[in-house]
Amino acid sequence: MSIREKVWTDVIAVRDLEPGDATLVTLGSRNLAVFDAKDGIFVTLARCTHGAANLCDGHFDGTQIECPLHQGLFDVRTGQPKAAPARVPLRRFDTRVVHGMVQILI
Repeated sequence: MSIREKVWTDVIAVRDLEPGDATLVTLGSRNLAVFDAKDGIFVTLARCTHGAANLCDGHFDGTQIECPLHQGLFDVRTGQPKAAPARVPLRRFDTRVVHGMVQILI
């Protein structure tokens, strides 16, 4: 049995991000939400853990994303739910920017 080593993978160029907002990116079979937040760039799965809505369609205030379906709220920096009905954290990815590219560790 082989254990696959995690690698940094390019997601999107910083210049292609929606400034101060969420950008939907498809990487393989994953839909990712890339957040240009007040504290940096953060990446989570784009699907709400409560209602399966696309979080990129929700309201983003610079640190928290509100689900457009049932108004659950998540902190994009940690993935933690901040308001009901959201209870399960978002899957987030270690993120960095190298040579103008947003990368995640997968």
